[in-house]
Amino acid sequence: MPRAAAPDRLISVACAALFLLAGCRKDDAPAHLERARTALFEQKADVALAEYKLTLDLLERDSSAQAQVYRARALRGAADTYYFELQDSKRAVEVYKELITTCPEAPETLDGRIHLADLLQHEFRDLRGAIAQLTAALARNPPQSAELAYKVATLYFELQDYGQCEIESANVAQRFETSGYVDDALYLRGQALAMIDGRREDAKRAYREVIDRFPDSELRPHALFELGRLTAESGEGEHAIELWVEALKTHPQPGVVQDSIARVRKRLRATTPQRVGDPAKAFDWDVPGNAVVERPVVEPPKPMPKTSIEAVGGTAEEAEREAKMQAEPK
Repeated sequence: MPRAAAPDRLISVACAALFLLAGCRKDDAPAHLERARTALFEQKADVALAEYKLTLDLLERDSSAQAQVYRARALRGAADTYYFELQDSKRAVEVYKELITTCPEAPETLDGRIHLADLLQHEFRDLRGAIAQLTAALARNPPQSAELAYKVATLYFELQDYGQCEIESANVAQRFETSGYVDDALYLRGQALAMIDGRREDAKRAYREVIDRFPDSELRPHALFELGRLTAESGEGEHAIELWVEALKTHPQPGVVQDSIARVRKRLRATTPQRVGDPAKAFDWDVPGNAVVERPVVEPPKPMPKTSIEAVGGTAEEAEREAKMQAEPK
């Protein structure tokens, strides 16, 4: 009897499997997505990935608009799971790229491009690939456009493409003039210009704009310091010191500023001729580097003669005898 029952059980299992497969419809996609979200909440990343895979398998031959919505959500969810939960950068990049290729216009693709840019920059050092993804994201005019545009500028600086960095940072300051990234963009523009031959004066103007337009910016003391550095390189040491003294009030690294001030002061002392009557040098007899001045030799005053004998060169004994004779009564 047991042997005869085995085929019946196999037939039952097969029928159940066929029934389940037949019951898989597009309408089941939201359920799989919901189970994936629940699994992530319970920190079951593998279970979530399995649910995303079931969603994609279910929609494989479905080209409807609704299916495309679910497909984008499943791909984005799977890519984020690889990236943030499992730290599997390689698989995350693969799935983000599949999302971009399969669903280029989906809302999920915008954030997918931004996450992909982060991975390409930090994990694979593909800076130009990151720029391409951010540029594509900017083409859709997202709410965070100012931030993304500034990030593009920083990537060009990292590539040492200072000319393009200057263009991109100027674009941020002009196009997004009401955003919180304008002072960052102007400061970055100053840094880029300072690295380009012949653009020192332009760099100074960029730093000065940060200083004047954004008095409360945390970048202001840094702009003062960099402006001072460029000013010192132009041979204006005293003006540079003035800028650094101003920067000292709020600079987060005052020791760095003080070291620059000390170096320039030392150079000024070594290269500036000592002026006659300079009050700053009047009492610096022993300061190394000062001119050696011969001090006049002053002889002590001679004592006044006590008597007439001493006045004409007589000895002290003769003077004493004269005094006794004058004291005797006549």
